[in-house]
Amino acid sequence: MNKKYLIAFLLLFSLFLFATNYSSNPHVIVLGVAQDGGAPHAGCLKECCEERWDNPEKHLRVSSIAIVDPKTSETWIIDATPDFASQLNSVSDNELKGVFLTHAHIGHYTGLIHLGREVMGAKKTPVYAMPRMKQFLETNGPWDQLIKLNNISIQKINDNVLVQLNERLSITPFLVPHRDEYSETVGYKIQGPNKSLVFIPDIDKWNKWESNIKELVEGNDYSLLDGTFYDINELPGRDMSKIPHPFIIETMEIFKDSIYRSSIYFIHLNHTNPSLNKNSNEYKKIIYNGFNIVERGNVFDL
Repeated sequence: MNKKYLIAFLLLFSLFLFATNYSSNPHVIVLGVAQDGGAPHAGCLKECCEERWDNPEKHLRVSSIAIVDPKTSETWIIDATPDFASQLNSVSDNELKGVFLTHAHIGHYTGLIHLGREVMGAKKTPVYAMPRMKQFLETNGPWDQLIKLNNISIQKINDNVLVQLNERLSITPFLVPHRDEYSETVGYKIQGPNKSLVFIPDIDKWNKWESNIKELVEGNDYSLLDGTFYDINELPGRDMSKIPHPFIIETMEIFKDSIYRSSIYFIHLNHTNPSLNKNSNEYKKIIYNGFNIVERGNVFDL
């Protein structure tokens, strides 16, 4: 064989092997980026939502991610949001093996209604929940009906106790401080064969947490962190202490000298957050400083 053709063949074969291996790697895919109410936000006629009302392509789904193993055609979704129907459809090539919940705020569990007899009529879909979250679902309607009709099967999980999903994937919940009116709040660490990802869509403030956020970020390959608000000026007239979240500018200050900045992706953005607009100074500052704003469809190879 001509040497030139042999080199070309070997190059193409190498690319084929790489593509095959990549496509079979487990990964996390982003299903939504917005705070609980999505964007546009109910009742919002401000500039941040005005264009979104008129253009469905600019609608933002509520924060959620899926863990996918292409080798076994399995998927697990973290948080059942109000956009659960379209988010589940995004990974419909795989069998839904379970739903992991972070907490009992409306954007994170109410999508479970789609598993009920009025919609999917699911059969014992595993729903993984912390003890208080589990009790909340078992003792309040309409969620208790999902259990009584065997649409869902509640699987109790515990703080810092690993759950083995399959031979290549595991997930570990960990408690974080938040407004825990009805349940605990957790973040998750997802471990694949090669890389790991941390998902913390909701937390009050980093300094209220007994864990060290810098150590957590440095110990993982990707970190999807609460970016609900950019700064304290975002909601004029509102007492921001009643809805505490770490401002994006606070997180950037913590990591301003860190070589791990590029592994941080902000998620769970409120409809008012100016960093949703790629033309804004706030968005440009985030990118300039080496951080990221997550987008629906982003894939993180594990």
